[in-house]
Amino acid sequence: MSEPFDTGLEIRKKVVGEKYVEASMAKADDFNRDFQELVTTYCWGAVWGRDGLPHKTRSMLNIAMLAALPRPHELKLHVKGALRNGVTTDEIREVLMQVAIYSGVPNGVEGFRIAREAIEEFNADAE
Repeated sequence: MSEPFDTGLEIRKKVVGEKYVEASMAKADDFNRDFQELVTTYCWGAVWGRDGLPHKTRSMLNIAMLAALPRPHELKLHVKGALRNGVTTDEIREVLMQVAIYSGVPNGVEGFRIAREAIEEFNADAE
């Protein structure tokens, strides 16, 4: 593989968890293997690997975008990643308050529901 792939794989494991990434890569088949490599190389390596923003800030941006879209599965994954990157539950709450105002209260309601689940699961796994 390439340096951006290796960098991306390292960052991806750090943010969303080694167990999740290894399962995703193990499930990759002829149909979606190229997509897994693309995401790892460009999303995680080329963008998350840049020095312009700390991972904590990138995590908060992802929470806002995924809640506003809404993309519940990815939001839950990235809330847990945000916690791994040092984002506090207070900061997650503030991001979701902003989402509710700028993208609609229903997106905020769903974002809070999903974030609560993610925080509870993250804390349970940490015990």
